[in-house]
Amino acid sequence: MNKNEARPQADRRQLQQIVAGLTEGIVLIDPDGSIVWANETALAIHGVEDVNGLGGTPRGFRKTFKLIYRNNHPLQADQYPIARVLAGELFSDVIVEVTKPADEDFRHVHQVRSLVLVDAAGEPESLALVIQDVTERFSAEERFEKTFNANPAPAVICRLADLRYVKVNQGFLEMTGHARENVIGRSAYEVDVLEGAERREHAIENLNEGRTIGQMEAMLQLPDGTTKLVIVAGQPIEIGEENCMLFTFMDMEPRRKAEDALRHTEERFSKAFRLAPVPMTVSSLDDFALMDVNDAFAETTGYAAEEVVARTFDELGLWTVREASADLQAAMEKHSSVRNYEIQLQTKSGATIDCLVSAEAVTIHGQRCVLSVIQDITERKRSEVELLAAIEAVMKDTSWFSRTVIEKLAQIRQPNGVAASGGELSELTSREREVLGLICQGYDNEEIARTLNLAPNTVRNHVSTLYSKIGVHRRSAAIVWARERGIVGYEKPRRRKGGT
Repeated sequence: MNKNEARPQADRRQLQQIVAGLTEGIVLIDPDGSIVWANETALAIHGVEDVNGLGGTPRGFRKTFKLIYRNNHPLQADQYPIARVLAGELFSDVIVEVTKPADEDFRHVHQVRSLVLVDAAGEPESLALVIQDVTERFSAEERFEKTFNANPAPAVICRLADLRYVKVNQGFLEMTGHARENVIGRSAYEVDVLEGAERREHAIENLNEGRTIGQMEAMLQLPDGTTKLVIVAGQPIEIGEENCMLFTFMDMEPRRKAEDALRHTEERFSKAFRLAPVPMTVSSLDDFALMDVNDAFAETTGYAAEEVVARTFDELGLWTVREASADLQAAMEKHSSVRNYEIQLQTKSGATIDCLVSAEAVTIHGQRCVLSVIQDITERKRSEVELLAAIEAVMKDTSWFSRTVIEKLAQIRQPNGVAASGGELSELTSREREVLGLICQGYDNEEIARTLNLAPNTVRNHVSTLYSKIGVHRRSAAIVWARERGIVGYEKPRRRKGGT
């Protein structure tokens, strides 16, 4: 070897000393294709202990390592960075995935650029590959990509440099009906996610300056020409070392439809409430203060709506019984409803109205309330009183009443299925049953005394005791009570043991 041939070797040693401690991997290649040297970083990111582990030649390197582009296409022999640098090609930032056929667990991502050192004559003297291990970065990006695509929350990513969308997930495509190719590469002006936003100008300013965009309502234009109400927010992020804006969305269309349906329902309720022919009220469930009354209530009670709103029934003195409100409130707290509670209502003019009150707990405009319906039964009660008076007049002789008629009379006297008052037949003595039977035949006290051979005072005592036992106060009521139990008249006992 002459003096001139030794010089490149000396220069290479100097170069090796310079690059040995660099954090980037450096691989030196002779123009004849031999891999002659690699620094510690290059050996580590290839998972080998010395330069021989790199294969020695381009062919040996291809046998040891398999390179794949990020789009999963394998590199051909002439596409390997070592082949390209031997061809004198200068390139930068080639991203490849490096694996080993002999080691399934080895997987790294390298970013490679070439370097060609020439001599004084301009001929290639040393060729170098400068390699940076970007595995962690791309692993993080892969994790982000998987999470981004799998996240059901709709999202798009816009590159700030040109305001074009670089990523879109399935959630956004499903929410809007867009096809992926109609979003990726389009600008933020073509697919405007801030259209109709509450603070649109402020949001656009933040987007241009790469600042966070707070949550706000916006109206997305859909491909079919319709719109969708959303809440949109923007968060600055970096994707592949590029500044981007991540837009996330919350679909508010179900809420809007629900609110529209609720508004229509409440409008229909309001009309039905206002026009109902029976008095109705809406009260707070907390304190039973009146919140609204309908026209029928105002007409029946004489109170205008503005006179009663925010006041209770007790404050207005509407119930003739002071305990009524407490009873109704207790029933509502226990059962959330009341049915046919009979009570008297006093109008503004002082008139008394017999009523049946029914109430139900409801939610109106998000507030728990009590909807009450008041049925005026004054005329019905008056008719019943008149009918009972007529019955009293004819019951002096009831022997001709059938059992069916007696049952009907009992229903009139005790409405709503209330059980008959008083005791049972087993509680009556034989003499009291005899007296009751004669009462059913229309006998007065003197006639009963003669029939049973008793003193009139004794008969009066028997009648008084009888009334007390069966819970009545009049002869007609005693007759109804007896007929309900099959007593229609006096049956003379077969044997008498004497006594009164």
